[in-house]
Amino acid sequence: MPGRGVVVNMLTVLVGTGIGLVFGRIIADRFRQIAFAAIGLATMVIGVSMALGGMRDLGDTAVGQYAALVLVGSLVIGSITGEAMRIEHYLKRFGHWLQEVAGRLPFLAPGTATEPGEKGHTLVEGFVAASLLFCVGAMTILGSLQDGLGDPSLLYLKALLDGIAATALATTLGAGVGLSVIPIAVIQGGIALGAAGLKPYVTDPVVFAIELSGGALIFAIGLDLASIKRLPIGNMLPAILYAAVAAALLT
Repeated sequence: MPGRGVVVNMLTVLVGTGIGLVFGRIIADRFRQIAFAAIGLATMVIGVSMALGGMRDLGDTAVGQYAALVLVGSLVIGSITGEAMRIEHYLKRFGHWLQEVAGRLPFLAPGTATEPGEKGHTLVEGFVAASLLFCVGAMTILGSLQDGLGDPSLLYLKALLDGIAATALATTLGAGVGLSVIPIAVIQGGIALGAAGLKPYVTDPVVFAIELSGGALIFAIGLDLASIKRLPIGNMLPAILYAAVAAALLT
């Protein structure tokens, strides 16, 4: 049955988030602060590794020396597009609505969902951070394609990794991490359902370009978590789409 891997991936993220929320209730503030720093550092390393890997692999394709231009162009044009669409603004409005709903749920840890947590992080920021981390990368795209064609093994591995990451993220970012199952269902489920038709268009350069731009955004999330610099990541999200289109046009 195609889509089994997507369902398992969603379940592991929800379970991991639940475990993280339980631990988040019992962890003292000083431990939560050092956890933010550690997760921020780890996120930056993941982002840099993904971006550099995408840059190298994209440079080895027909895109060649234009790989850096794909990164710069997609980020600049994508950020301008996101600013024009006011994505960050609407994400915050969405987050405020979610916080009002979450505030009526007794099982959520105080401060992890209904209010800004350590260093001002809110429900929607946990959602954006987890969604980028779980939905960007070769494993997401290739695993979903294989799942749609009847082989969920790669998504099973991703599900295990995402469940562990969700536990760590939810400890500090709260219940918003669990909301990442929505883009997982939409993105991975969409790819799985359309696997037969999408496979010819999801070429290696497209995957590498998504890793390149997505890695840069994940690095930006790490900067935020480590309290170094907060960037309007929501407004930068269209960069991923522009990078994929640019790679497709250049090959």
